[in-house]
Amino acid sequence: MSTPSLKKGAPLAEGKRETFSSRKLFILSAIGSAVGLGNIWRFPYVAYENGGGAFLIPYLVAILCAGIPLLFLDYAIGHRYRGSAPLAYRRASRKAEVLGWWQVLICFIIAIYYAAIIAWAAMYCWFSITKAWGDDAATFFMEDFLQVAPEAGVSMDIVGGVFGPMLGVWLVAIIIMVAGVNKGISRANGIFMPLLIVMFVILVVQSVFLPGAIDGLNAFFTPNFEALQNPGVWAAAFGHIFFSLSVAFGIMVTYSSYMKRKSDLTGSGYVVAFANSSFELLAGIGVFAALGFMAYNANSAVGDVATSGIGLAFIAFPTIVSAAPLGSVIGVLFFGSLVFAGLTSLISILEVIVAAFQDKLGWNRKAATLVVTLPVAFISMVLFPTTTGLYLLDTMDAFVNQFGILACALVIVIVFGAGLGMLPRLAKHLNRHSSIKLGTGWMVLVGGVGPAALGYMLINEVQTKISESYSGYPVWFNGVFGWGMAGALIVGAVLMSFVPWSKKSKLNDPEFEEHQQKVEAEELPDPVGKEY
Repeated sequence: MSTPSLKKGAPLAEGKRETFSSRKLFILSAIGSAVGLGNIWRFPYVAYENGGGAFLIPYLVAILCAGIPLLFLDYAIGHRYRGSAPLAYRRASRKAEVLGWWQVLICFIIAIYYAAIIAWAAMYCWFSITKAWGDDAATFFMEDFLQVAPEAGVSMDIVGGVFGPMLGVWLVAIIIMVAGVNKGISRANGIFMPLLIVMFVILVVQSVFLPGAIDGLNAFFTPNFEALQNPGVWAAAFGHIFFSLSVAFGIMVTYSSYMKRKSDLTGSGYVVAFANSSFELLAGIGVFAALGFMAYNANSAVGDVATSGIGLAFIAFPTIVSAAPLGSVIGVLFFGSLVFAGLTSLISILEVIVAAFQDKLGWNRKAATLVVTLPVAFISMVLFPTTTGLYLLDTMDAFVNQFGILACALVIVIVFGAGLGMLPRLAKHLNRHSSIKLGTGWMVLVGGVGPAALGYMLINEVQTKISESYSGYPVWFNGVFGWGMAGALIVGAVLMSFVPWSKKSKLNDPEFEEHQQKVEAEELPDPVGKEY
């Protein structure tokens, strides 16, 4: 990539740091990160279990009061301090660098198992054509395809049917990452996201015309307003939207650092948030229409067949594919959607890791990508295409993705809110070129509602994990790959923060310092216009 000379007054990002060539490509990439597997296989069931149509009320409240405000916090940090998560936090405060490495290591763990799920979905695209699962989708998935060991543990017994597609997933991901922000990430999202939307729209249209689809939609949308009196329903809404928008993963900090200086941050954030929610609603319609058909075909209630996660994707949907008219088409569309949604999320997760090492060690894009992604891919290929891969995936996801992210996010909002008192400065930065201005309301939501919601969810999560052995797995297994892994990431983050920054790193870039002085010297009037 050529490095044009820095024009007077221009930010570092437009000179030496890669940037998204347009706001549209940033939005598309941010949506690609947000729209992942959880939108398709988690949201519909969460909504159904927590009040059906009435769940949309706490869901909307969660978006406006926690999801979007915390998304803006990520945007402000990344865009103002022009770096990966460790670099951006370090520039904000020397002691905050550890938070960035905590996010990097969380993304490392997520990346090594996320590739496995994408590989499963890729194989099930083919299985949808041959209907290889026969009459028992559950037995096929657990015993024939994954060849799951009878007990949780760590096995090196490789499952060939998973190893091959996982290798293909990693090759695609590494090629995209080596190509960079514009030629790789932007182009991939420019291809995968339109394909995902088109495929899923076709899937939804086909699903709603299946026999019994109306019963599924009634189950999904019928409101149970009494559920709104349950605090757990509100916690479920806040928890889901928090993970759905990729908040506090370091992803949006990194992506926003690639935005040009004069960018509409808040306007872009609203587009990303509501595009993500629109896709979730579409997913709910498609999934429950298909589940309605499944219940109709089995002569049972929708509630008896409704499920989420891996059970929905790899057991319930194959059953639907086997019985539905043009079932193979439904299968290809559904599992193809999982592949594209998974790939766009995987490359965003990898970018957090690549950008961090690129910034700290001063490596070029190709070197940083290969040094980072090849070991990540190797560890992934050793652990997850095995007979115990499902146990490892389940435990790491429960403790690192859910428990770890909540803890990290809580610390971040407390540090930047009460600890450093930076919210007024970040609000001014967000308002500088944004179409929707932020005021005191945003700072109250980030500094007050955010910690309260995150703290409540974290306490519940810890109590649940302590009170019972997760999934009935052995204590040592949960101790090592659950609690142990979550704790090891914190220790690793602290150690990484003590590693000296390379002389070639971007930490002490004089052009960035000059840019920051100009930014801080600009006098801004009090926020005017719409206030969040």
